[in-house]
Amino acid sequence: MSASVRQIILKLHSRCNLSCTYCYVYHSVDETWKRQPKTLTADTRRRVAERIGEHTRRHRPASLSVVLHGGEPLLAGPEQVAAVLAAVRDAADPGTRLRFGVQTNGMLLDQRFLDIFHEYGVRVGVSLDGGRAANDRHRTYAGGGGSYDRAAAGLRLLARPEHRAIYSGVLCTIDVRNDPVRVYEDLLAFDPPAIDLLLPHGNWTNPPPRPPGGMPYADWLIAVFDAWYAAPVARTRIRLFESMMMRLLGGRSDTEAIGGDQPGIVVIETDGTYEDTDSLKVTADGAAATGLDVMTHSLDDVLARLDRPPALSAQCLACPVLRTCGGGLRAHRFKDGSFEHPSAYCADLFAVIRHIERRMAADLVAAG
Repeated sequence: MSASVRQIILKLHSRCNLSCTYCYVYHSVDETWKRQPKTLTADTRRRVAERIGEHTRRHRPASLSVVLHGGEPLLAGPEQVAAVLAAVRDAADPGTRLRFGVQTNGMLLDQRFLDIFHEYGVRVGVSLDGGRAANDRHRTYAGGGGSYDRAAAGLRLLARPEHRAIYSGVLCTIDVRNDPVRVYEDLLAFDPPAIDLLLPHGNWTNPPPRPPGGMPYADWLIAVFDAWYAAPVARTRIRLFESMMMRLLGGRSDTEAIGGDQPGIVVIETDGTYEDTDSLKVTADGAAATGLDVMTHSLDDVLARLDRPPALSAQCLACPVLRTCGGGLRAHRFKDGSFEHPSAYCADLFAVIRHIERRMAADLVAAG
């Protein structure tokens, strides 16, 4: 078990102002969001802060990541956002460096929020799937209208030089119907420090979208990798590729999608209940639930419950790239109530890893 919690995903608002068609919260098998209060109450906010303070004083971790999430967290409003950040900062042990973050769709991002994020050192990530056509294929309002223009306006504001210190990057969910290099170039136009490429959440029971034939996700990712890797000067980090490269070199991954489950991650919902990683919501209704909450249970209690990664399948254990992929994201391995299966993206991950390995090896040979 991990000695302490590494990251807390704190849900500030359980609803969203978009209705993205691939959303694993609102358009998947899990419906627990319907029973969540829209926002944290003052009592829940206070108790969350107390639990964080209790945990940091007990374990004295050098750092702790607290990511504001949703739904759309900015729907909570600037006053609630500031109140949560202040409560957590004031409660935490002063010897622990709090690393605040927020993941937003950018619809409500404005100077009011940015002032708060500067005050508390909050790093801001924005979800965007490429240019207008690519983004608006899925990231739409409930009525079907596209979200690109408002998201792009929020990103342009965030990308200004005065906000560079709090700009963490862009999160892009892959649709293989979108041209990969065009998507990459459209995202680069916002000068993000990092790009996260997310495989659509799915598994063997609830499959991700997959056109017939070939390995479309591998082909898509390889095209982006080659464009990124060939650049004489890297303009942005791509966490998925960097994590694969680090694992190939014997290092650590920076994402739970590669290299095995990342220990020490706890989700706190708006009602104060602790949950496992959000991606499990594509496996079964209530799959992320722990039965524990901030009112009666400590972060140590929930960590003891969650920090037990499920066994890998025999196929994974015999795979030559297991050291790199770690079996892929746990939720993607789900089938018939078990996680002891290869990832639904197994062939794609294998192909991408082997491609990156060949490119790296060729460069090492060329370097002498």
